[in-house]
Amino acid sequence: MRSVLRAALGAVMVFSPLCAHAAVCAPQWVAGWASSQMTPSGDNALPAGSFGGASLRQIIRPSIGGTGLRIRLSNAFGTAPLRIDGATLARAVKAGSGAIDPASLIVLHFDGQAGVTIPAGADYLSDPVDLPVRAFDDLAITLHYAQDPQGQTSHPGSRATSWLLAGDHLADADLPGARSFQHWFTLSAVEISRCEAPRAIVALGDSITDGHGATDDANDRWTDDLARRLQADPSTRGLAIVNQGIGGNRLLHDGLGPNALARLDRDVLAQPGVRWLVVLEGINDIGTLTREAPMDEAAHQALVAQIIGAYRQIIARAHGRMIKVVGGTVLPFMGNDYYHPDARNEADRQAVNRWIREQGHFDAVVDFDSAMRDPAQPSRLRPAYDSGDHLHPSPEGYRAMAQSIPLSVFSGG
Repeated sequence: MRSVLRAALGAVMVFSPLCAHAAVCAPQWVAGWASSQMTPSGDNALPAGSFGGASLRQIIRPSIGGTGLRIRLSNAFGTAPLRIDGATLARAVKAGSGAIDPASLIVLHFDGQAGVTIPAGADYLSDPVDLPVRAFDDLAITLHYAQDPQGQTSHPGSRATSWLLAGDHLADADLPGARSFQHWFTLSAVEISRCEAPRAIVALGDSITDGHGATDDANDRWTDDLARRLQADPSTRGLAIVNQGIGGNRLLHDGLGPNALARLDRDVLAQPGVRWLVVLEGINDIGTLTREAPMDEAAHQALVAQIIGAYRQIIARAHGRMIKVVGGTVLPFMGNDYYHPDARNEADRQAVNRWIREQGHFDAVVDFDSAMRDPAQPSRLRPAYDSGDHLHPSPEGYRAMAQSIPLSVFSGG
């Protein structure tokens, strides 16, 4: 297969540096797509031996267009170096399909080589390629693993289908017989080259940002809906947005993925071109406090203080990088069967939201609570926006979240 790939793609295998555009502009990198990495557990992890010698095809959709791109591979949670034998990029036929347009296939390189060894705990950028890309193009990235990773690095809540098939299938037009699942592995970002000054928004959050309750392969998380609004408005068309949500994420403690403070540097501050950070975190901290047993008043007060302390840390660290921070108020969750919140949990949520809304903390506030709550029962989600678990919005709810964000929030960056 590798010799066939070389013969078929000899014309496109040459590394194309983006300096060809230098006479016209000085291209700069901006985060066009990203996913937060973690160690998968339970059903989110694949059985040992799944990756060695296999090809993994993953579909991503950048939020902005440009003249070229590069991918970022991650072995952040690996305990040993990870060898990737090859990587290709192509235009996907459509979201939810493993088929590609063979004429668009490009072999990616790493330091001029077809393969790369990623150190344990590290990320690795591919060489850049000249490839005009538009916002919302469906791109297929296929990796061939030389070995099984020692410690999988993954984003379990992809809401997008990936395909894994034994053997080298980097150049295959489709992957019949492949195993499919809704997880991303190893692929952590796609960075876009643009002539314009880079401007990106990072959404840092939990499962509500990650898109629990959204439709697989439909790109209807609130960040997707906001991306479409940004691209439809001439005043914001130059803004990218990347989703760095993790289901179950908390501000203060590790859960499903590292806590928000622990992942701030990698998931937010290291993203190229970030100018704004939207923070929607805290519901899992509030719910977890009393999930197993009631707590006394002192514990509730301490939790609220610690959540606010975490917000202060995020704001301070982002401001140190000249990033504006937008606070999202915490959505209602009364009636949820997992956390079974009571009046005291609701009081914690209200206390946190009061602090978010106060002047002098965040650079701007998006009042998701006001947009999503039921006017008749403000401690609950509006029924039309509820996915059914009284915690996560439905696709209609995610659209309402995106619509509640004034685009003027992202001016002046």
